[in-house]
Amino acid sequence: MLALHPGQAQLHWCVLLALPLAGCDGTDGIGTGPIVEEELVCDLDPAFLADGGVGRDGIPALTDPDILPISPVVPANSFVRDHDRVIAVQVGAERIVIPHNIMWRHEIVNFNGDDQMVVTYCPLTGSALAFRRNAVEGAELGVSGLLYYANLVMYDSNVPESFWPQMLGEARCGPRTGTRLERLPVVEMTMAGWKSLHPDSRMVGAPGGFSDWRLYVRNPYGDDYEDPGNSDFLDHPIPVDGRLPPKERVLGLPGGASDSPPQAFPFGAMASLGDHAALEFTYRNAPAMVIWDGTREAAMAYRPEVGAQAARFVAGDGGVVDDVTGTTWAVDGTPVAGPLAGTRRTLRPIADAYVAFWAAWAAFHPGTELMLTGP
Repeated sequence: MLALHPGQAQLHWCVLLALPLAGCDGTDGIGTGPIVEEELVCDLDPAFLADGGVGRDGIPALTDPDILPISPVVPANSFVRDHDRVIAVQVGAERIVIPHNIMWRHEIVNFNGDDQMVVTYCPLTGSALAFRRNAVEGAELGVSGLLYYANLVMYDSNVPESFWPQMLGEARCGPRTGTRLERLPVVEMTMAGWKSLHPDSRMVGAPGGFSDWRLYVRNPYGDDYEDPGNSDFLDHPIPVDGRLPPKERVLGLPGGASDSPPQAFPFGAMASLGDHAALEFTYRNAPAMVIWDGTREAAMAYRPEVGAQAARFVAGDGGVVDDVTGTTWAVDGTPVAGPLAGTRRTLRPIADAYVAFWAAWAAFHPGTELMLTGP
């Protein structure tokens, strides 16, 4: 079924306030009251809208958080373990990582530098996306307390505000309905994997206002919430596509024209290919590839070129190797061995690509083509 029904399932905001409560972060009553007082009209399917039970800003977004070195270990970075996942983004001239541990508790990080960007993560759907905020005139984004297909619904701080399901990246309630946020590339991997590539880089640390860094050690949704076969999205309504386990991670790319369906690369199938792989395909009528790195539990999509020259890539030791320069490239698009190692050259990412749990991806992108189907 389609995720959205414009013009058919318009929903007045007063209906949302009557939805059943179900704590998004395992707690109740920590929100700040009703989301809005006036009526708004949404073109979302009300069958899949839910109140997360925390209220507006009950999950507090961060703004320009402290950024500190990933080593040596200090209290503000000690909550991240090697197997924890991190989100790598470009902030100004610097590549930093934001641990999932931070995003479990905050979900949104606004950066107010020249880029005016926002990094978002929904723990329920396992989806990390970054956007420019120019479409909202630089306004910061916050957590509305609503969920759509169990996915984070953001609001902007304009008056009046609009509401944005994260995995759509598009306003679906309020005056900006139909407006899209420009996506920025993100790469996910384990903290150990990132450290091995960029030992001198920096990360978002535990916020200064939270004196207990141990708050960020454990996933508040439970140790088994992210198990691939776990079909529970805290009882929030979401369709089921049984082709993959509901919480298997996939690297997905949204569809384009009618003859270009959404595409998804399952982590399980890629893992069967070994530690490293380069997977060629066509995306939006142009050559594309996915780099898989099983050692770092990571995948990302790129255009297969070095500079302006088309290239072929094959799996090698420590990454994938291009046939133009013989350089080895890591999953984050940086050169790690060969002629270009140590330079600032990078592969060109496809910003549309992002990682999410399969059930959520399939709900937002019906008709997805699975690019790999298993060993």
